[in-house]
Amino acid sequence: MRNTNLIIGFIALAILLVLLYMNLPQGYSCPDCNVIIIAFDAVQTSHVSAYGYPLQTTPNLNNFAKGGTLFTNAISPASWTVPTYMSWFTSMYPSEHKVVNRYSEYEPPNVTILANLRNLTPSAVTLAEIMKQNGFSTVAFTGDAGARGASGDNIGFDVYVDTPIGFNGFDLSVPMALSWIRNNTDKKFFMFLHGYDSHGQYMPKNFTKKYDLNYTGRFNGTVVEQAALREEGLAKGYVNVTDDEIKFWRAWYDEKINDADARFRIFINGLNEMGLMDKTIIIVASDHGTEFFEHGRVDHGHTLYQELIHVPLVVRIPNYSNGKTVTSQVSTLDIMPTIFQIAGIQVNDTVKTQIKGFSLLDAMKGKDVSRDVYSETDYRLFTHKRAIVTKDGWKFILTLAEAPDKKNVKELYNLKTDPMETTNLINSEPQTAYELEQKLLSHLKEMGTNIDGPWVIGCSAVYVDQCKYYAHG
Repeated sequence: MRNTNLIIGFIALAILLVLLYMNLPQGYSCPDCNVIIIAFDAVQTSHVSAYGYPLQTTPNLNNFAKGGTLFTNAISPASWTVPTYMSWFTSMYPSEHKVVNRYSEYEPPNVTILANLRNLTPSAVTLAEIMKQNGFSTVAFTGDAGARGASGDNIGFDVYVDTPIGFNGFDLSVPMALSWIRNNTDKKFFMFLHGYDSHGQYMPKNFTKKYDLNYTGRFNGTVVEQAALREEGLAKGYVNVTDDEIKFWRAWYDEKINDADARFRIFINGLNEMGLMDKTIIIVASDHGTEFFEHGRVDHGHTLYQELIHVPLVVRIPNYSNGKTVTSQVSTLDIMPTIFQIAGIQVNDTVKTQIKGFSLLDAMKGKDVSRDVYSETDYRLFTHKRAIVTKDGWKFILTLAEAPDKKNVKELYNLKTDPMETTNLINSEPQTAYELEQKLLSHLKEMGTNIDGPWVIGCSAVYVDQCKYYAHG
């Protein structure tokens, strides 16, 4: 009898565990929920307090993450804005959707953009189009510039509002987004909300220097100064700055992130006041990070080092508040399929083939879903790089071309022992380098990349010496 009771007990426990397992996100569906993607532009993960940064730059994002799932190892498919958001909206790598930096000229203010999804990849279907087909009103409020709808990001949106020309923050986009929601309470919606608050070309409205009150050097923290440093670095490959100056610019960045976080709180409070937090799936992420002289330069787009492609990612599902942390390596290509699974949206075989990401629900359930991921950049016509980051911590970077005369330059790093990518192991680990290069080349072939070019090399005259280093294409 005792054995029978033990068997019954074990069976009951097994059933309970199965039920608990099933109760986790796999198969979780919220077809009546709204969906919001919130994009903090240009946020380096290591400056976010939710990721262990010692300064409290993001207390509101921290609190938000306690009700969701924080991904500690999310990799962006690109290191700058234009290709990344299109990758979010298509779950395709930039080489495949082709909305990359293809200019017929780049001599500000005369900039002619050739890239548009419908012109380059007419067969691609966007996230907004599919959401619209499934009964969602589709709306976006952005900070303009690289998130401007003209590049094709607006395809499928009923409303796509770019704030005034330039780089604008949540101070403009959040009020517009909340106003739209208040005026459309009867609609189920998909929203893309974007702000440039953390971007190098966004100036804080009231810069207080609160994170570095003692600095008295040559910089004041203006966007003109930041742009000059960026262009100097792009031209020369390095910038001469002191440790105190690096500290100042990081403090400047921290204040901007903190401002973005405060405006994020306003948006979340607005949703709470309207009773929508329990009816809305929210994904918070950044398109790319920002370099602050880790490899000699500032800004983004010009490399594929971790400070540019390792990004914050938090997913919150209503009534599934777990405060979990996922360490599996994932990609922000996963945003689109994750939304589809949570929202209970079925897609046809053509879209399934298009999607290169994977739903994150298994990861949220506790499974290790780590995989090799890829990233790339074709920035300002003068740098063309591709990278593979393996699930076990190796990283291989291939520079296809970079002005003035770099081509086929290879780098290999062990991120477990060298997370800052300071020691190139290309010569000391030839077998690992060869294997990763073959994986990367196979991926590029699948994406349709012609690794032999021809690569267009161009320059921007914003920095006075740059065109001396880069020949016009």
